Amino acid sequence: MLGQMMTQPLLISSLIAHTERYHNTAEIYSVNTGGGVEETSWGQVALNARKLASALTGLGLEPQARCGTIAWNNRRHLEIYFGVSGGGFVCHTINPRLFPEQLVYILNHAEDKVLFIDKTFVPLVAAIRDKLEHLEHVVLMEGTDEEAAKALPGLKFYDDLVASGDDAYTWPQIDENTASSLCYTSGTTGNPKGVLYSHRSTVLHSFGVNMADSLGIKATDIVLPVVPMFHVNAWGSPYACAMSGARMVMPGPGLDGPSLVKLIDCYKVSIALGVPTIWLGLLGEAKKIGSKLESLQSTVVGGSACPPSMITSFREDFGVDTVHAWGMTEMSPLGSVNRPLSKHLELPIEAQHSLRENQGRPVFGVELEILDDDGQPLPHDGKAQGDLVTRGHWILDAYFRSTSEETLTNGWFDTGDVATMDPDGYVTIKDRSKDIIKSGGEWISSVELENIAIAHPMLADAAVIGARHEKWDERPILVAVKAEGQDPSEAEVLEVFEGKIAKWQVPDRVVFTDVLPRNATGKVLKRNLREEFGEVLIG
Repeated sequence: MLGQMMTQPLLISSLIAHTERYHNTAEIYSVNTGGGVEETSWGQVALNARKLASALTGLGLEPQARCGTIAWNNRRHLEIYFGVSGGGFVCHTINPRLFPEQLVYILNHAEDKVLFIDKTFVPLVAAIRDKLEHLEHVVLMEGTDEEAAKALPGLKFYDDLVASGDDAYTWPQIDENTASSLCYTSGTTGNPKGVLYSHRSTVLHSFGVNMADSLGIKATDIVLPVVPMFHVNAWGSPYACAMSGARMVMPGPGLDGPSLVKLIDCYKVSIALGVPTIWLGLLGEAKKIGSKLESLQSTVVGGSACPPSMITSFREDFGVDTVHAWGMTEMSPLGSVNRPLSKHLELPIEAQHSLRENQGRPVFGVELEILDDDGQPLPHDGKAQGDLVTRGHWILDAYFRSTSEETLTNGWFDTGDVATMDPDGYVTIKDRSKDIIKSGGEWISSVELENIAIAHPMLADAAVIGARHEKWDERPILVAVKAEGQDPSEAEVLEVFEGKIAKWQVPDRVVFTDVLPRNATGKVLKRNLREEFGEVLIG
């Protein structure tokens, strides 16, 4: 025998066991659904997670039973993340912003046996309870609440359930390839699809998140996950924070600018993660009240392309580094992170700033490629545009209740994005394949136009779609939301494009609307915009 290394399974329970052992007193600050902030610690979260796993086992759940959550980012939700998966069950986080019909579909498709809910969602669940075919237990994430109990007969209470668990419960040793958690895509067309993560993929993803050249979360950090815990497991941040022992601030239901600025300044948050629409509110409030966001070192922006003007505002107004990242539910979600290479540090400062605007390069564990219409690789020259595909250690193999043959093509997962890639692997997402505009045989990126438009001081929001054109097939039009108290003309808006792009790419029209339609994860529903405005250039 040559002698080799120990082999231990990569389990989510090992993450919480590690932080319980070595970061026991690290603080967790949690905004309660009903208001107020409670302070707890990783040690208490770990103990409650073990007791929850014990209690769920006592309910007679079969291994791999799905346990749903409809809840905000709070301490109890954090305990559920570890208690459910660590106990050998599947933690199924559900987006409450979906239509009731989609919620019913998801809960029945997943065959959820247990549903944990915040009090906010009692009326929602009461309205659909009779349609949930497999559900056996509904648990309110509070102490005893008689009003909620009347609305949902048979309701259990989280605090009572945890109290019934065994303090001496030890985590079971299970196969690392066992399923650990389940998320569904937002379902903009057709029914949402389930993405089932394993313990192994989740732990490897946590390593990927915590690499210094990735998000680099450390024990000295205080992390604010503004991205909801029902959105791709809060981008894996709870697991990554447990791995590193970082302190956390859980923001509860209040994701508005004033609430976030208050949390950052009060609890000295160093890293915050969220989508661009969230940061617009934060920046506006910080400027309004004169906050300097002094503790904040970096913001991680994903979910949709980050406007360059937002990166500039964070950097120049607040001294905050914006880390542009990209991924998908099907990728756990981390795919690429925008961090510089050593050679970039020698570039002029404006060139360095410009480089930070793309989606970055793949982290270890992820492969990316761009393909032409025939499935052949395109040059990595930063110019050739193609379909972006991926494979790796935490990338989807098959959708829940589907097969690899139905999901992958030649071993690659098609992201649905159109992108370029440069020789160093930096990816620039040009558009979703269904949203890119083809005008007279030439491609126009709606994302590029939106990034320019959103910087206009008289606009609050903007989206670009391709409208039908009799000569050019499609032409871009800008759908804009005026900023409060502003009334720009169409010509005043279009001035923002001068000198920034080729003239033939400038939108043909600006149409104003009160609000942009968004899906359950905050992405603009361009299909709806095309239905409403797609014919404005005809006739």
